[in-house]
Amino acid sequence: MGSVRSAEKADTVARAAAEAGVSVETVLLDVTDAAACERVVGELRPWGLVNNAGYSLTGAVEDVEDDEARHLLETMVIAPARLARLVLPHMRAARDGRIVNVSSIYGRTTTPLSGWYQAAKHALEGLSDALRMEVALAGVSVVLVEPGGFRTGIWEEHARDIGRRQSSHYQTAYRRSLESLRWTQALMGDPRTVATVIVRALTARWPSARYLVGYDAQLVTLTDMVLPTAVKDRLSRLMLGL
Repeated sequence: MGSVRSAEKADTVARAAAEAGVSVETVLLDVTDAAACERVVGELRPWGLVNNAGYSLTGAVEDVEDDEARHLLETMVIAPARLARLVLPHMRAARDGRIVNVSSIYGRTTTPLSGWYQAAKHALEGLSDALRMEVALAGVSVVLVEPGGFRTGIWEEHARDIGRRQSSHYQTAYRRSLESLRWTQALMGDPRTVATVIVRALTARWPSARYLVGYDAQLVTLTDMVLPTAVKDRLSRLMLGL
């Protein structure tokens, strides 16, 4: 059983499931609707929860208005925490359950022009780490999946966001960011790789706390461990003309 935010998304899931030879039931759910979340969880009482709702928000911190930031945090931080809170009584009663939060390599590192998106992923990581320890004795495992760059619709949102910021002081940086994205998209992995890791996180008898997915994510993690912050900052600024 899976929840999607629109009938169009439900059709996409149904086609993908048919191609894979599996059966998937969907329910429509806006994760920012607290009452709807409570109703759906009460009906389903799931053993496993995968929090994957989210979207890209590209913009320098200076360019992002309060309402944009607030909606992003509601979708990508408050909603996953709410859904976890709602499923936990059922998992506690069963003495078993699994919560998988889909984060990002941006939950571990930071680059210019997507500070609010990264803030949401950093927050999700902190919440997940705390929750993992809090519910361990209840028999519930909490897992983070941290993908790098994969070929999904999120990159179309990236281009649309840049198009909305024509009067910004950061035009050069946005242009360079978009050029870099167009060059690197060919190197991005198949999102089915991430789906496979999510399944592993759900089904492993002893799941890891984190699953880092993608060669680029591995490289970024290694680079963050080796390079001083001043050097990383300088490289990012040089790439984007900041």
